[in-house]
Amino acid sequence: MAHDRFSLAGKVALVTGGTRGIGKGIAKAFAEAGAQVMIVSRKEPSVEAAVAELASAGTVHGLAANVARPEEQTKIVDATVAAFGGIDILVNNAATNPLFGPVENTSSEIFDKIMALNLRAPFELAKAVRPHFIARGGGAIINLSSIGGVSPEAGLGIYNVSKAALISLTQVLAREWGKDNIRANVICPGLIKTDFSAALWQNEQILKHMMRGQALTRLADPVDIASLALFLAAEASAFCTGATFMADGGYTI
Repeated sequence: MAHDRFSLAGKVALVTGGTRGIGKGIAKAFAEAGAQVMIVSRKEPSVEAAVAELASAGTVHGLAANVARPEEQTKIVDATVAAFGGIDILVNNAATNPLFGPVENTSSEIFDKIMALNLRAPFELAKAVRPHFIARGGGAIINLSSIGGVSPEAGLGIYNVSKAALISLTQVLAREWGKDNIRANVICPGLIKTDFSAALWQNEQILKHMMRGQALTRLADPVDIASLALFLAAEASAFCTGATFMADGGYTI
């Protein structure tokens, strides 16, 4: 049945940045589809609150950890495997953009901070989950990029660069790990109504600019991205890998 191809029953998913916005939306959708979900974020109170909120959706555990720190990346994967016995799905959603403004204002320290979380962490977590995927007969990696990774937006300088590199990394993983039945795909959201993007959609001038460029004249909600992530995690997308999925209301047409 078609419905069964969207089921995640028996699957284990790790979602970084899973306490709010797109990440929490994905965790909720996965849990409702039957997956056991581990959400990760830096702050313990945020993790506890999100786990409590998502309890009605299904099995959701939480871990407070900084995915940008190399010493914590293996710990995150090990904790997920210890809790659920394995891992099938990795969602690299955690990201940062500590500077909004001209690219020439980006210091080396900010550059490194952006790259550590937005690019290196997905790379290291993908390597850490790989043997667990192989042990389960395959797995799915879903990376959250941005429309800025395809068509750079002013004021988002090195964030755009990190998201473009994440698209390339996704394609590399898909090409090299396909033989192990490991799929890797990337979602490029447009303007989504989250706390992370509040500086954009709360700015009337920027919002008008975005709406003029979109084919669909509304802001997206996290559920719009979560539904696409569910497709990419499930058997329904079994022949999809290395693909870039634009979820931008037609902004980049």
